[in-house]
Amino acid sequence: MIVYGFFLVSLFIYWLTRNNGSKLQPPLPPGPKPLPFIGCIINMLRNKPTFRWIHRLMDEMKTKIICIRLGNIHVIAVSDPIIACKFLKDKDAIFSSRPDCMSGFLTSGGYLSTVLVPMSDHWKIMRKTLATNILSLDKHKWLQDKRDREADNLLRYIYKRCHIDAAVTRGVVNVRTVVQQYSSNVIRNIMFGSRYFGKGNADGGPGDEEIEHVDSLLTVLGHLYAFCVTDYFPWLRWITDFDGHEKIIRNAIYTARKHQDRLVDERIQEWKDGVRTKEDDLLDVFINLKNPRLTGNQIKAQIFELILATFDNPANEVVLTDHNLQMLSFSTGRRGCAGVLLGSTMTVMLLARLLQGFTWELPPGESYVDLKENIQDLMKANPLLALVKPRLSHHLYPTY
Repeated sequence: MIVYGFFLVSLFIYWLTRNNGSKLQPPLPPGPKPLPFIGCIINMLRNKPTFRWIHRLMDEMKTKIICIRLGNIHVIAVSDPIIACKFLKDKDAIFSSRPDCMSGFLTSGGYLSTVLVPMSDHWKIMRKTLATNILSLDKHKWLQDKRDREADNLLRYIYKRCHIDAAVTRGVVNVRTVVQQYSSNVIRNIMFGSRYFGKGNADGGPGDEEIEHVDSLLTVLGHLYAFCVTDYFPWLRWITDFDGHEKIIRNAIYTARKHQDRLVDERIQEWKDGVRTKEDDLLDVFINLKNPRLTGNQIKAQIFELILATFDNPANEVVLTDHNLQMLSFSTGRRGCAGVLLGSTMTVMLLARLLQGFTWELPPGESYVDLKENIQDLMKANPLLALVKPRLSHHLYPTY
């Protein structure tokens, strides 16, 4: 009875607000007709994954911009780069914040980071801090040796898989695994000064800890900003996990951060004890920031966010910088990626090493590359497998 009464009151408030403000509001983009109070939430739940449902609606309505009301929140989807630039560049002062959502709150450690944080003074301070102290050109040059070591390790690993271990692998390499390994290795090395959390693998590949870490990152990325019921009915948040979304992302965050956070705690103690006196990686830089001075929890949240962003960009797509959004990009406007230089460098180096060091062919028995996507995301349904052969003199491949 109480729930029923609450529903009636909510309906009345919605109706009153809608009728009082309808004459003053400009028209919204086209979209499906919403139900009172709940909007199109039922349609969303019946048509998973939501982003594919939205694309179908846009195709059916023959529109490049659509408005879908979920609860009392209007969700605007855009599929045209010119229209997108209106939001991200021309009107970014209005649209450059981030929504308050369960996944963003948990992933950022309670909005202690930068990228996932709604517009605030904290965001402005941290954005400037990243640009001047962490992702600057000077720091980029300072960390080149670490990036080069991981590019060399990439060659070593692929060479071993396709040549030394050819009797086992038949020269076939899983390209997705290789790219994800390279991306995660680079960010671990520049952040913590080490390729591995544990012992790693003798062939230069990931160990159990790294595999678990990467799997957790993929789970977080798959649920970050995904459509979740409690984001549109905030009074349900932390009370009920309607679609299991909260449990999944909490577990993935815990698994990923258990490997990272202990390193942060150990390093902070080393600086306090005077055991460490020289900066060698970005974790050292974070610890020694003076303005602003970050707490341990802020450092952990910021590092987790940077690892997610760095891993996500080169590991899934070939990204080319274009501020007009005519191709895959790092976005644009004041919320454009602060790590464009790092991401672009990693992607270009990755492609350069792969193409310079090896020839790539379809595996025996396959006549074409199946580009079918996963239902739940934009990655290929099946990993790309390739027959790989060294194209340089054998003494040019690293063996250490």
